[in-house]
Formats: sequence, structure tokens, C-alpha cells
Amino acid sequence: MFTKNIPDPDILIRTGGEKRLSNFLLWQISYAELFFIDKYWPDFSFLDLKKIVNTFSVIKRKFGGINE
Repeated sequence: MFTKNIPDPDILIRTGGEKRLSNFLLWQISYAELFFIDKYWPDFSFLDLKKIVNTFSVIKRKFGGINE
């Protein structure tokens, strides 16, 4: 795979209002947090990114584990 020396992403942001992955990096994003926003890429701002990172920072990630 072309991504063998690149770490798997923690966050995937899909712009444009689509709620699908289109087979994009399916194996690599198995433990990523997915964010779907209605804005198109040219309208995506630093504030939008900051909101997503803030949300991500409070998520308790389980990496496929069960709730405790």
C-alpha cells in the first residue's frame, strides 16, 4: 500500500455535506473519528478545524474496545 510508512489518521473530515466515505482509506481509518460537515472545502475555515479538534480532544477513544 502507498501508506505503509505513514501513520493511520486519527481524524477524517468529509466536507460537502456527503455522509459517505467513498472507499477512501478504509483500512487506515478503522479507528479514526469521522466528522461530516455541510460546508464545501473552499468555505472550510480555521474556526471549523478548531471546533473539530476541540470536539476530538474530549472524545474517549476505545480503539474497538467495549465500554467500561
